[in-house]
Amino acid sequence: MKTLAITADLSRIDDVRRFLRDHLAPAALSEQDFFKIELAVVEICVNIIRYAYPKKRGSISLSLKEGRRRVIVEIRDSGVPFDPCSAPKPDIKKIIAAGRKGGLGIYLTLQLMDVCSYRREDGQNVLTMTKKI
Repeated sequence: MKTLAITADLSRIDDVRRFLRDHLAPAALSEQDFFKIELAVVEICVNIIRYAYPKKRGSISLSLKEGRRRVIVEIRDSGVPFDPCSAPKPDIKKIIAAGRKGGLGIYLTLQLMDVCSYRREDGQNVLTMTKKI
């Protein structure tokens, strides 16, 4: 299992991308699957950075595990409790009609990954996402 810990700051998103690029076996992963995993992980990290720590700077911990024909990513933060797996489905037509930027990241993540689960453990949000490859 590979791990990365970063401060919850937008300037660290490139570190997340580099971590994924460096530790996901390119031979076992199609470019399309890599893109889906990267997009999902980045979307979740950006949401944590923007919303999990309203009064203080926090951190994000990523764990990456490759198994038989699957990649498992676990993302932890100590921010405000939030279960993205239970987030209501957005009204995409209203978001587009309003010209609003944002609001689709969690929905997109849940569509890109095959399995997502959430738990609150020891004061942390723990999101586990699996992509079959």
